[in-house]
Amino acid sequence: MAASRISSRAGVAAAAAAAVASISAFSNRAHADGSFRFSPFSSPPSSDSSSPQKAQKTDSKSDGKASGEDPKGGLSGFDPESLERGVKALKEINRSPYAKQVFEIMRKQEETRLADLAAEKAYFQAMQAQEEIEKQRKMAEEQRNLVQQQAQAKAQMARYEDELARKRMQTDHEAQRMHNVELVRMQEESSVRKEQARRATEEQIQAQQRQTEKERAEIERETIRVKALAEAEARAHEAKLTEDHNRRMLVERMNGEREKWLAAINTVFSHIEGGFRTLLTDQSKLVMAVGGATALAAGVYTTREGARVIWGYVNRILGQPSLIRESSIAKYPWSGIVSRGIKKVRNYSTEAGSESGLDNVVLHPSLKRRIEQLARATANTKSHQAPFRNMLFYGPPGTGKTMVAREIAQKSGLDYAMMTGGDVAPLGAEAVTKIHQIFDWAKKSKKGLLLFIDEADAFLCERNSIHMSEAQRSALNALLFRTGDQSRDIVLVLATNRPGDLDSAVTDRIDEVIEFPLPGEEERVKLLKLYLNKYLSDQDKEDSLLGSFKRKPQKVTVKDLSEDVIHEAARKAEGFSGREIAKLMASVQAAVYGRPDSILDSKLFMEVVDYKVAEHHQRIKLTSEDQKGVVDFSS
Repeated sequence: MAASRISSRAGVAAAAAAAVASISAFSNRAHADGSFRFSPFSSPPSSDSSSPQKAQKTDSKSDGKASGEDPKGGLSGFDPESLERGVKALKEINRSPYAKQVFEIMRKQEETRLADLAAEKAYFQAMQAQEEIEKQRKMAEEQRNLVQQQAQAKAQMARYEDELARKRMQTDHEAQRMHNVELVRMQEESSVRKEQARRATEEQIQAQQRQTEKERAEIERETIRVKALAEAEARAHEAKLTEDHNRRMLVERMNGEREKWLAAINTVFSHIEGGFRTLLTDQSKLVMAVGGATALAAGVYTTREGARVIWGYVNRILGQPSLIRESSIAKYPWSGIVSRGIKKVRNYSTEAGSESGLDNVVLHPSLKRRIEQLARATANTKSHQAPFRNMLFYGPPGTGKTMVAREIAQKSGLDYAMMTGGDVAPLGAEAVTKIHQIFDWAKKSKKGLLLFIDEADAFLCERNSIHMSEAQRSALNALLFRTGDQSRDIVLVLATNRPGDLDSAVTDRIDEVIEFPLPGEEERVKLLKLYLNKYLSDQDKEDSLLGSFKRKPQKVTVKDLSEDVIHEAARKAEGFSGREIAKLMASVQAAVYGRPDSILDSKLFMEVVDYKVAEHHQRIKLTSEDQKGVVDFSS
């Protein structure tokens, strides 16, 4: 039963396949005969290999189609058998219980064939689009090449036009240059002709002037000679008459004076004799004489004290300013005549006995040469009436700034005055008046004044400082006002240990800046020898000068103090300033005076040196600790 059912199904399927094949063959033939189109009712060529009969039928149909084709491309005839077989097959399919499955298979085959046709159509459309794109690309490439060729042609044309314009401009410039050269040549020739004419005219005028001046000089010379002869004769005659007259008058005056003094002496002695005689005989007159003498003494005392008070008041008004601590100018023209004469004699003897002008100052050789050059330059500036140059001395304390300023003033022939910047701040609002008084007083010097301001940073510091009062700022402005222009009367010398604190306007007034470093080993050796001679070896000279007026001290004896010992002391005293070395030698002097025999030997000398060196290092250590504490506190 099952076998019969399977065989029947196979027969139906075979019949359906045969019908489909026949219809397909007919459809294919129609498609082959007509134009190309996609028919929804045409089926694709069968690819089913399960039925060999179907393949045979397809081959037979294709053979029949080939044999039935007309050479002109039409159909030679119609095969009705195939159609009948197809109809029979359809009928069998309709009668078969599997007709639905067969038609479903046929529908799927048709869909597959349509999908293949759609894919082929899409492929052909893609190929056509690709050809269109390629065509557009070729057209764009040709268009781009054409644009490039046009651009190159335009660039070539522009370069050609630019070359023509450049050549035309070069031609115009060359023509203009030649024209300018010709104009310049013509102008130069005209200028040369004018200059030659002017020089000829000037030479002619100068020759006439020289001739006129020569004639005038001869006339004046003759006039002066005649006038001098006449004046000489008149003066000789007048001198002769005057001499005779003066001689007669002098003789008469001397005789009259002699007679007058003789009469006065006789009268005075006669009155004194009568007065003493009267006083001795009359007691009341004696009392009156004693009272008169007492009153006279009281009047003299009162007058002297009053004159002293008035003198102090006049000194405050007309004398040197109160800010000046030291000055070589006398307070009044008549004061200090003897002391100034003695000082001039000493200075003359010192200058005559020394070749260098700074033998009293121990400095580094290069610094000493510069100081001597400044002293000579200042002296020459004064002699030529040129403006003086202001100076700034800076360096550690005790390095000789004040001494050098005093020596420069002395060697250059200027007066010297010193003030301290620390004295300005306590004056308050009066500081401005005092500053102006100093400069007004300095102008009275006939020789010129060197004004030395020590500790200048005390009131000449930066005006932006918060620690600066309004009075100090006003005093600074007053000094800046008086030193705005270069002066022919005052040399301003500032000394400071901190040059960075000075106001920028103050440093702008400075022409020479000199650093005073701590003395080196050679300078320390010279300073030790200098102060050794000053404090210990010069006692004999002082004793000889003042021995009759003072008690003669015990003589100091120096022994075993060789050059090696002094050099060793100088080596140990590294970092000492000149003032500290002076204090060191003063300590040596005090130690010598403390001994009963007043003997200075190398052992005592080195003991004092070691003590002072240790004290120096301890002071530096304490100073550094204090500064560190201030920094830590401020931070």
